[in-house]
Amino acid sequence: MIKRILKFFLKGLLAIILLCVVLLYIFDSEYILKGVRVVYMTGHTTAYLDDYRYFDNRTIEKGNATIPWAIHKQYNAVKETDRLHKTNQKFGTIAYMIIKNDSIWYEKYAEGFNETSKTNSFSMAKSIVTAMLGKAIMDGYIKSLDQPLGDFFPEFSEGLAAKTTVGDLSSMSSGLNWEESYKSPFSITAKAYYDTNIREVLLGLEVTEEPGQRFKYLSGNTQLLGMVIEKATGKTLSAYLSENFWKPMGMEQEAIWQLDSENSGMEKAYCCVASNARDFARFGILFKNKGVFAGQQILPAEFTEKITKPRFEKDDMYGYGLWISDHLDKKIFAMRGILGQYVICIPEDNVIIVRLGHQRGGPQKSFSEDFYIFIEEAYKMLAHAS
Repeated sequence: MIKRILKFFLKGLLAIILLCVVLLYIFDSEYILKGVRVVYMTGHTTAYLDDYRYFDNRTIEKGNATIPWAIHKQYNAVKETDRLHKTNQKFGTIAYMIIKNDSIWYEKYAEGFNETSKTNSFSMAKSIVTAMLGKAIMDGYIKSLDQPLGDFFPEFSEGLAAKTTVGDLSSMSSGLNWEESYKSPFSITAKAYYDTNIREVLLGLEVTEEPGQRFKYLSGNTQLLGMVIEKATGKTLSAYLSENFWKPMGMEQEAIWQLDSENSGMEKAYCCVASNARDFARFGILFKNKGVFAGQQILPAEFTEKITKPRFEKDDMYGYGLWISDHLDKKIFAMRGILGQYVICIPEDNVIIVRLGHQRGGPQKSFSEDFYIFIEEAYKMLAHAS
């Protein structure tokens, strides 16, 4: 009797699972199956630092001539503060760096990670894509920040969409009908992360609000911007990034960029460059030094000055691909990822703070609490330098 009941139960459960799978395919939501396999079946509840292993990736090649980091004469002479230590423990920091005068002043890794370990950039990639936009303008592939999106994709040539510019995409003011939801498996954000044709997903969007008027954070903006750069240059994003940044900036390690699929081969432009703390930090130096790296003008100075300042007076927490803060009365801009990935630049003091890890803190103003702690404790450490 018990065996028959158990057999009946298992058959019913199998039928329900098969029905769910069929429904997911019918309603074009089969990407959820990949999400379940990549996240829940690996013991996680959301995207994580090394999830790139479960996706197709394209290599971002480094050059033959690595430019070594300058090591400060006081390298690791000061220990982390108690508050910083507790914060790092609480939120699972795996890399923390303080760079002073373009030299590594402090550096610490945890959980077996080191200076060559690849981890997911998440939305720090948005800052990198904006740098690529600047280079494409510099190279003449794109006219300016004011060039219409419709010049590249006719799908955005009518109505409100015709007013949307590439600068609106970079500054998060496009008016796209994208839902920035990280919890719902049915959101377009989840679909873009796990679907196998991200171009098709993005070209199905519409502009429903007046573009260029206000800040509204939408990852779809950066994905469309990546598609613009890809079409304008005729190169994959990985190849263009390698050619114009990874190689001339003397990156120490190759990186990889997560793709939607092997067949479509489109980089997830809004996220997912897997690299290390030291190489991510080089973009902080590039932005801080007005487009100059190792004596080479890689980006126009006027472009870096523009993107590191707020575009909108009322929405003063964002420029173009970079977050803005006035914490400690400093003029700060930062690359930022969803799990507390940061490259924090404070030009007036020639300081850059890099943090990579598993989690971030709760919301506070326009940043989470850990962001402010990482800055405050870095300054306390720097104050104790001899």
